[in-house]
Amino acid sequence: MEARTSKNHKFTKTSSLVEYMKVWIIDDDLVSRFATQYGVQQASPLCNIAIFESAGEVLDLIREDSFTGDDLPDILLLDLVMPEINGWQFLEELEVTGKTKDTLRIYVLSAFTNYKDRILAKDHPLVYGYFDKPLSRVSADAIFKALE
Repeated sequence: MEARTSKNHKFTKTSSLVEYMKVWIIDDDLVSRFATQYGVQQASPLCNIAIFESAGEVLDLIREDSFTGDDLPDILLLDLVMPEINGWQFLEELEVTGKTKDTLRIYVLSAFTNYKDRILAKDHPLVYGYFDKPLSRVSADAIFKALE
C-alpha cells in the first residue's frame, strides 16, 4: 500500500465534512466494485458513493456541457486495468477536458502488482496514491484519515 497525502494544492475540508464527501468508484469488475464500496462505507458511512462500470461512461458524463469541475467527486477510486479505456487513458482524457477541482483526490487501484504502475502513480500530478485491490478497510481508512 502506498498513499500520498500531500500535493501542490491544499485540501481544506474539515474532518466533520469528510463523512459527506462524494466518492466515485470506477471499476469494470463487479466483485471489486462491491469490495471497494464496502471498504469506503466502513471508513466513512455517510459519504455519497457513485459506482461506474467503465471509464468511458464517466468521461461521457464529464464531457457534457452542463458538467462542471464542481460536479467532480472529492475522491475518485480508479481501476487501472479495464477494457476500452484503462485508468491511465482516463487520466489523460480527464486532463484534456479541463474540468477539475482543487479538492479532487484520485487513488488508483490495481489487482496486479506492477512496479511500473506504482512509479507512474507516484509521479502523476492527478494521483494521490496507489492501492492494491481489493481495497481494504485499512486502505480506505488511510484515504479518509489523510483528509482530516
